[in-house]
Parts: sequence; structure tokens; C-alpha cells
Amino acid sequence: MSEIHTGGCQCGAVRFRVEGPLGRAGICHCRMCQKAFGSWGAPLVTVPLANMTWTRAKPDEFRSSPVVARGFCSRCGTPLYMLEDGFDYYDIAIGTLDNPEAAPPTEQVGIESKLSWFDRLPSLPSHSTSDDRTAEDLAKLKTSQHPDHDTDVWPPK
Repeated sequence: MSEIHTGGCQCGAVRFRVEGPLGRAGICHCRMCQKAFGSWGAPLVTVPLANMTWTRAKPDEFRSSPVVARGFCSRCGTPLYMLEDGFDYYDIAIGTLDNPEAAPPTEQVGIESKLSWFDRLPSLPSHSTSDDRTAEDLAKLKTSQHPDHDTDVWPPK
């Protein structure tokens, strides 16, 4: 049986399926990825175009440069992929996988734009959400995020 990976956007309007292994996983620090993800960069994993199927809707695209398209959900704004013209693979946002643990980064690129504080992130104090919230506060955080698995219908009726 073939390896299967599924994923999608935060709201569940866009879903995908990858049949076969994931490719090279890395972190891109380029300024375009920082802007596209609204973050320090982008954790991405390669997926051959032929192995990818959009199973619920298709993403919209934004041309971030003359040779790069970036796919995103037009409903919730989740960045989904980067696709360079002429390449036969998507660079999928690792966090959009239902199991992001399946794609641990093994390299970093675009380091000329890496933020000066990025390498200090592991040394920051860490705590869980429940450390800062009362039980009542946690109850208010009920999410409308799509679960980390395929569903026949979303949102639920």
C-alpha cells in the first residue's frame, strides 16, 4: 500500500491528499516567505505535482514574483504552497499536513534574510496554553478549525 498524507487549510474549505512519500523538508528564511507566512519564514516540504490531489476545492494563487505562485485558502487565508514555474513539485507548508511530524526539516535556505533572533528561539522560556488560562478561559477557546483528518462535510451541520 502506498504512503498517504492528507492536509488542508485551517477552515477546511481546501483539502489535499498526497500519495507517496514526502520529499525534502526545510525552512525558507527568504523575505518573500516571511511575508507570505507572516512569520520568521516558512517550513516547507516538496511534493511531486503528480502525487498531489485537491480533494475539497482548490486554492487561490498569488504571484509573489514573476516565477513563483503561492497557493492559499481565500476563505481563511492559510498559506498552502509555493510553486515555481517549470518545477514538477509543490513546496507544501508543513503545518498544513494533518501530521506535520511526518516532515521534519533537514535544511535551511534563504539564510541571507534569516532574522537575527531566530536561532535563540529554543532557549526562550516555554509553557503550555493551560499554564496561562483558567478552565473557564480554556472553554472559551473552542475552535472552529478543521480537525486533522478528512471529513465528508465541513463545517459540521
